[in-house]
Amino acid sequence: MIHSAMLKKMIRLKVILCLLLFFVTINGCSSLNIFGKKELTKASPDQLYSSASAEYKDGHYKKAQEHFLRLKEEYPLHELAVLAEIGIADSLFSDKEYASAVDAYSDFISLHPVDENVPYAIYQMGMCHYKQIEAIDRDQTETIKARKEFEKLIARYPESKFLPMAEKMLKEVKQKLAEREFYVGNFYLKQKKYQAALARFERIAVEYPHVGFDYKIEYYINETKMKIAREEKEKKNKESEKKTTEKQMTNKEHSDFQYWVEDSEVN
Repeated sequence: MIHSAMLKKMIRLKVILCLLLFFVTINGCSSLNIFGKKELTKASPDQLYSSASAEYKDGHYKKAQEHFLRLKEEYPLHELAVLAEIGIADSLFSDKEYASAVDAYSDFISLHPVDENVPYAIYQMGMCHYKQIEAIDRDQTETIKARKEFEKLIARYPESKFLPMAEKMLKEVKQKLAEREFYVGNFYLKQKKYQAALARFERIAVEYPHVGFDYKIEYYINETKMKIAREEKEKKNKESEKKTTEKQMTNKEHSDFQYWVEDSEVN
């Protein structure tokens, strides 16, 4: 009986020890979940920014965006959160999601109007529109928007390091708009709508000087004016001939009537 009682105590003690060991193990392995996989520990702002930058550099733009977004949401007051906003916009731009990138850069400018990265954000907005420019025979809304952003950067931040780049891109944008105007003007010229053609050519001369069209446009303006003058001369000649013909017809009718009257009097 004593042996049996001791055996029961020993078994009970083993059970207690096993339970204690189990709880100790669970407590000591709090970093493990029920599936045996390591849980993600909360990364610091520097770690998140570093991870995002590495993903971006490797061309994994969506992953980079996720890390930047996590940094912005988990540490909204940290100084890196501001750079994360730029990182999100850059990730969208590099992933060719230009419309979304424009919104992201625009939001950054609205939230941080005096931040040192505002000139960069404006330049990137211009580039977003530039990347969406269509052929000269298509709608040029994006070209006009790109021009607006580059002109804004040049006017507001003349000391910015992005100024030379903005000036270069503005010249390219103006050249594309000039090509569009010339395309339309040349179409009117072929249709012999000379006044409409002249208006387009003169607009290029006034709005888009020094973009590679000066000599060409001067020639087309002069040529179109000559065609207009020739057309007006031909029109005047036709009107003069018409008047002469009408006068001759009137004189003939008068002569015939006079002859009829005289002939009637004789008879």
